[in-house]
Amino acid sequence: MLIPISNAPREYSWGSPTLIPGLEGRVPSGRPEAEIWYGDHPGSPSRTADGLTLDRALADAGAAPLPYLLKVLAAGMSLSIQAHPSRAEAQEGFAREEEAGIPRDADVRTYRDDNHKPEIIVALSDRFRALVGLRPLDRTRRLLAGLGDGHGVQELRRRLEGDDEPALLRGALAWALSDAAQDEIDDIVAAIGAADVDGFAPELEVLRRIAADFPGDPGVVVALLMNLVELRRGEALFAPAGVLHAYQEGLGVELMAASDNVLRGGLTPKHVDVDELLRIVDTSPGPAPVIAPVPLDGVDGAEVYDAGVPDFSLVRTVVAPGRPQRLPVAGPTIVLAVRGEVTVDTPGGSTVLAAGSAAFVSADEGEVRLDGDGEVFLARPGTR
Repeated sequence: MLIPISNAPREYSWGSPTLIPGLEGRVPSGRPEAEIWYGDHPGSPSRTADGLTLDRALADAGAAPLPYLLKVLAAGMSLSIQAHPSRAEAQEGFAREEEAGIPRDADVRTYRDDNHKPEIIVALSDRFRALVGLRPLDRTRRLLAGLGDGHGVQELRRRLEGDDEPALLRGALAWALSDAAQDEIDDIVAAIGAADVDGFAPELEVLRRIAADFPGDPGVVVALLMNLVELRRGEALFAPAGVLHAYQEGLGVELMAASDNVLRGGLTPKHVDVDELLRIVDTSPGPAPVIAPVPLDGVDGAEVYDAGVPDFSLVRTVVAPGRPQRLPVAGPTIVLAVRGEVTVDTPGGSTVLAAGSAAFVSADEGEVRLDGDGEVFLARPGTR
């Protein structure tokens, strides 16, 4: 089956008032539009032309729920710093909170389902900024050396002395997110505002903006420890289980396992469960997990972003007049147009997608034919 689907943008405070309207070619509403969800996740399921939610349409057809959730994400300011659990951690945490009788919609609930939530994001804007993973300590120490000798900076330096980098970083996170470090955090924020550290101009720009948007938030210090990445259009990041990340600004296509499990580490008014975050977070430092697309087997002009997880992979292709594309349907697929206008044909039907619109294609269609002039992403199950 081929089912056109749509959804309304979700208006979170960190959203951009212009990026999603610009993608769709419409006048901005003036409100911050943060995400559009394409899929059957009960948090915001897409709708069919008949007004059914996609989860209901799939259930009526006897189809299984989708293993992934596709989004267009538009960040106008920092999202919360967060990490996601592994599947085993999610299963254990979900069972624990169910047994404790914590309502699934409670503000203090951490595990709303028993699934993991790895995710990738591909930049659609010319620049997409993100904080992802913890920076190697030699570079963080160089940044701290340029922040002066205030008592907060000195305390953070002291806590990062030694050779066991994962343990030092875990300890620094626990300290920063405790209730006992506010004076030191305020001092570090003041030092960031006054500093000019050679080689760290973009990091300081982002940290100053975060400090202005989230005054007094301990997440500023967590952000100071993280890698800043600037993606160009078509480049991608992968956030596996346990890796801290916080998207900063820009427009992207995001694909994740179908879960709503989030452990937050600051830059949010929402619940921060420090103990649980420290239990699941990966504090091994290293470069940001950037992934490069590879050619899609048997299809010229198409590439796949494959993070090596069974839940999802993401295919990107460009179609031009007189140059249609035929792509295999490897499991239940969502086709999303992000530029131009593209006709989607399958044995079971046809639809035209403009930028920002999407369609669900069932696995039994076998193939999609794309024609027109535009750029398209296809979300599908992973291959591993």
